[in-house]
Amino acid sequence: MFYNKNMKFTILTLFPNIFDSYLNESILKRAQENKKISIEIIDIRKFTDDKHHTVDDKPYGGGPGMLMKAEPILKAFSSIKKSKDKPAVFLMSAAGKKFTNVTAKQYVKKYKNIVLIAGRYEGIDDRVKKILKAQEVSIGDYVLTGGELPAMVLIDAIARHIPGVLGKQESIEENRFGVGIPTYTRPEILKHKGKKYIVPKVLLSGDHKKINEWRNKQRVL
Repeated sequence: MFYNKNMKFTILTLFPNIFDSYLNESILKRAQENKKISIEIIDIRKFTDDKHHTVDDKPYGGGPGMLMKAEPILKAFSSIKKSKDKPAVFLMSAAGKKFTNVTAKQYVKKYKNIVLIAGRYEGIDDRVKKILKAQEVSIGDYVLTGGELPAMVLIDAIARHIPGVLGKQESIEENRFGVGIPTYTRPEILKHKGKKYIVPKVLLSGDHKKINEWRNKQRVL
């Protein structure tokens, strides 16, 4: 079951320009224009008190690298326009719970207001997580230089399950065929460097029962 809603995403980041190209093109741009989703990007640096806009400092106890300070993040969060829908706060972290397609569907049903905190450097002062009751989320078993890419992944994966974002719910790939199923289009015979690559005969048969059976055998999800 999917709920009709305008979901709001708010991103707290040190690098707001990173989001310009991806979030303002194609399907996500159209989703914003059609008011299916709204996206607000807040620059954490604007909430510092010194002339150098310092957002990081050395970690207590020693160790390499720098940590993002708590105060600018908390002030940035406090600047978010209040809404009747209490925001769910997510911290992009390699140590977080694995984000999946199932998770994306659950978020659409459960939340209408989502705040994504994109960390940098060696991480974020842990008190931010406690104060904001933030849930740590990971998009995979690897470490990135910042949380901006994971934030975009979450927005894309979640938004596509909101009715109207893709036009019809049937447009969602996993609803139509399933993930991982080989797909083909014209020409029927593709010639490349002296070799012929042919579309599987079952897809040309017109027998929808056999086609569905073939696709079910190929699906990953």
